[in-house]
Amino acid sequence: MAYSNNDLSRFLDAQNKLYLTALAEIKKGKKETHWMWFIFPQIKGLGTSDTSNLYAIADLKEASEFLEHPILGKHLIEISEILLTFKRKSADGILGDLDARKLRSSMTLFSMTENTNPIFQEVLDAFFSGESDPLTISIINSTIKSSTEAVTI
Repeated sequence: MAYSNNDLSRFLDAQNKLYLTALAEIKKGKKETHWMWFIFPQIKGLGTSDTSNLYAIADLKEASEFLEHPILGKHLIEISEILLTFKRKSADGILGDLDARKLRSSMTLFSMTENTNPIFQEVLDAFFSGESDPLTISIINSTIKSSTEAVTI
């Protein structure tokens, strides 16, 4: 199915099939299948695969819309809260190295929205020593037209 830019239905379609699987895997503390792109989306410009491009978030506006969505926002917060119950483990141990990096960039993205939830910074604190992903910040800053709105690390 083809989706237009900023069409959140692409996430709903994917999550309708695999959200419960993702949730069950996180509850067990070990990711086993492929769902990272649409459960913990990243800013556009990080991934190169067709799948990562399909589920890339265009900008902070789309990230805010994702969070405001009654299903997508709820799912992201819920699975992030469950992930925090394993904060004694490493993100690499739960997700694997590549997906741990995707988690860091996703949490960075959603921590920067105006309608953020503290859970995103809590995940960064627990698994990444509170450090945001600098490449995500750089990409977001490059999409912001006004230099007065730029974010620093």
